Amino acid sequence: MSEKLSKRIIEIAKAKSMNRTRRLRKSEGIRRLVRENQLTIDDFIYPLFVEEGKNIEKEIVSMPGIKRYSLDKIDKELDEVVALNLPAVLLFGIPSEKDEVGSETWNDNGVIQQAIRHIKTKYPSLYVITDVCFCEYTSHGHCGIIHENDVHNDDTLVNIAKQVVSHAKAGVDMVAPSGMMDGTIATIREALDHTGYGDLPIMGYSVKYASAFYGPFRDAADSSPSFGDRNTYQMDPANRDEGMREATFDDEEGADILMVKPALSYLDIIRDLKNTYDRPIACYNVSGEYAMVKAAAEKGWIDGERVMMESLLSMKRAGADIIITYFAKEVAKVLSRN
Repeated sequence: MSEKLSKRIIEIAKAKSMNRTRRLRKSEGIRRLVRENQLTIDDFIYPLFVEEGKNIEKEIVSMPGIKRYSLDKIDKELDEVVALNLPAVLLFGIPSEKDEVGSETWNDNGVIQQAIRHIKTKYPSLYVITDVCFCEYTSHGHCGIIHENDVHNDDTLVNIAKQVVSHAKAGVDMVAPSGMMDGTIATIREALDHTGYGDLPIMGYSVKYASAFYGPFRDAADSSPSFGDRNTYQMDPANRDEGMREATFDDEEGADILMVKPALSYLDIIRDLKNTYDRPIACYNVSGEYAMVKAAAEKGWIDGERVMMESLLSMKRAGADIIITYFAKEVAKVLSRN
C-alpha cells in the first residue's frame, strides 16, 4: 500500500472521530458504566436431584459437580445454596418405585413431597419450585399415560392435576410443568384454584424442544424412554413460529412465567417471547449445555469460567429474566468476588 493511501486512510479516520465507539471501551470503569446487561445472583434457579432412600450422595458422571442426594444427605448442598444467597431451587425426584402411570407423583409422602416439607421447614428463606412431570416416575420413561405406544394427552392431564395439588399440600412455592401436554396450564390453574391454592404461581415449560441437549439429564433422573422418543409432544427444533403459538396458549391459560428450553441454541426464541409477552421470561440452561462446557474446560480447550459467564450473559441479553442452570453455585461464587 502506498504512503499516499496510508495518509489518506488516517485522514478519513480522523475526520470520522465523532463515531469512535472505542472511547466507551477505554477502561474497565467506563465499560462498567455503559454495560447494557449484567448477571446477578437473583437471576438464578439451581436444579436439585432428590433420590428416595438413605445415605445417597451420587455423582452424575456426565454432569461433573452435580449429584443426586437422599434427604438425609442433602443438607450439605442446601447449606451451600443458602450461604451463596441463591434465591431458588428446582426439585426433581427419583423414586424407589415406578409404575405405568407414575402414581408416586401424587403420593403425599413421596420423595418430592418429603423434600418440599424438609426444605420449607429447615430453609424457610429458600424458594422451592417443583418440576411437574412423570418421566422419572414411570416404568416406561415417558411423560404420561401410554395408549397405543404414545402418551395420551387428556388422560395424562388428570394425573397432572393430582400431582400439583399434592405438591401444593406439601408447601411448594411454585410449580413448573414440563411434560408439554396440550392444556396443561389450564388444567393446573383450575386444579389449584379449586383446592384453595389460587395464589400458587405456575412457570410453564412453554417452549420446550425435543432436544439432543437433554442427554445427561436422563442419566441424572433415570428418565430415558424405554421405547420411541418424545417427538410427538415436544417441539421440533426447526420450528420458531410454533414456539410462539405454544407460548400464547400458556399465556392465555394463566402461566405466570414463560420458559424456553434449552437456552443456548434457542436464544432467538427467548428474544421472541421477551418482545411479545408482558410476563417474566425464563430459560433452562440444560444438562448438555453444561456438560459440553465442563468437558471442554477439563481438556484445557476453553477457559471454563469465562465461557460459563459469557454463555449465561447471552441468555440474559436475549431477554431471560430467570435462568435455570447447573452452573448456579459456580456463577454465584464468581459474582460474589467481583
